[in-house]
Amino acid sequence: MSTALTVSALIFIVLVSYISLPVSCRYDPNWDSLDKRPLPSWYDEAKFGIFIHWGVFSVPGFGSEWFWYNWQSKKDKAFVDFMKRNYPPGFTYADFASQFTAEFYDPDHWADIIESSGAKYIVLVSKHLEGFTNWPSNVSFNWNSMDVGPKRDLVGELATAIRKKKDIHFGLYHALVEWFNPLYLKDKENNFKTRYFPVDKTIPELYEL
Repeated sequence: MSTALTVSALIFIVLVSYISLPVSCRYDPNWDSLDKRPLPSWYDEAKFGIFIHWGVFSVPGFGSEWFWYNWQSKKDKAFVDFMKRNYPPGFTYADFASQFTAEFYDPDHWADIIESSGAKYIVLVSKHLEGFTNWPSNVSFNWNSMDVGPKRDLVGELATAIRKKKDIHFGLYHALVEWFNPLYLKDKENNFKTRYFPVDKTIPELYEL
């Protein structure tokens, strides 16, 4: 299995667990244990839900949410050329954050549209692989939607709006990897024998959510 698919699988496990597991349930970190968790009836019957990718990568609006990876890590020619055509030399990915203003964001209107669509659940990206959190995280200093860009709690506002609806479940996607976070890179350098990133970054964020 490729690294990208492995990461996606891990994220999916966390996502489904986050949406559906009762707080009292406890499972061990192995497949035999995880496979025993029941599928909630509402999820099995929902059939249709909406998944929203939204973050700093929305500013260039080119390719996909993997914009940074394709531009800076993979050096994909299409992405490199896009940046050369549209942005000045020395422009960094972090520079996109101040342009991510979400000025037309109306969570109540979003909730009305989602309800009208017939969707039974909504999943919002709380944090993608770039590490930018769409809520005011205490462990994502100056790289979150309250400190820079929208200056709003995007996650909290949509959660409040959706929970006013009777028949829509609210869930969050939360990436377990951050491409350029120093803690993650340190663990990677140590062949993941250290756990600086999950202990000091991931777990605190999940508690916040």
